[in-house]
Amino acid sequence: MDTPTQSDPVSPVNPPQDDGAVAILKRLGPAAILGGIAVAMPLLGSVLLFLRINVIGHWLRDHGMEGVIVYTIAFMVLAGVAFLPTYATAILGGWAFGFQVGAAAALVGFTGAATIGYIVGRMGSGDRVEKIIAEHAKWKIIRDALVGGSFFKTLAIVTLVRLPPNSPFAIANLVFAGVKTNPFAYVIGTAVGMAPRTLIYVYLASDLAQRLNADEVATARPPVWIFISGIVAAVVVLIIIGAVAQRALRHVTGHGRQA
Repeated sequence: MDTPTQSDPVSPVNPPQDDGAVAILKRLGPAAILGGIAVAMPLLGSVLLFLRINVIGHWLRDHGMEGVIVYTIAFMVLAGVAFLPTYATAILGGWAFGFQVGAAAALVGFTGAATIGYIVGRMGSGDRVEKIIAEHAKWKIIRDALVGGSFFKTLAIVTLVRLPPNSPFAIANLVFAGVKTNPFAYVIGTAVGMAPRTLIYVYLASDLAQRLNADEVATARPPVWIFISGIVAAVVVLIIIGAVAQRALRHVTGHGRQA
């Protein structure tokens, strides 16, 4: 009687996936396309907006409350699908309506845009991002440590990510949606984190609209301190998030545990 041997390798039920960048992009499917749009379109949209900001701003201002409603809805939709960056639309609000009305409309606008962006991201990513993360133990640990814990911890992380003035809005929407961040913590954290920079942009634009002529408003640049503070804030956020991730990894691997 022949004795069975183990010479032939057994095909695994779940063969390891290719970790190459191209392979991961293919597996992401529509989410990868949305990511490309989120990188390229906001820059192009801001250029087009600033080229026509005088015409658009005058039209919105001349139409009173109707203009405010049109601006808010357009902000939600165009920023939500990554066709416009939030800083450009906030500047338009300040230029067209002044600080008080512009700030209120911009705050509602970016909150609605974040909600739309989350829905689009969830529809585009499905379970693809989660499946890829699940195949890498460290990725899953970091994901769970950042946005997989309690509501308030997730809220704090979202707020931190949204806080820097140079934080990419559209990309962050897709990432938070892809990893299935708690939607309530996501919306609240976005509103709290983005409010300061939005108010700054609206104020600067409204102030320039009062002091400068229309052509100068369209070409004026934010003060240097905004860019510097944005870089500093981004570095601080990265340090905090990195520390949270490293702590989670040490905890799981057993390093640094108390005896």
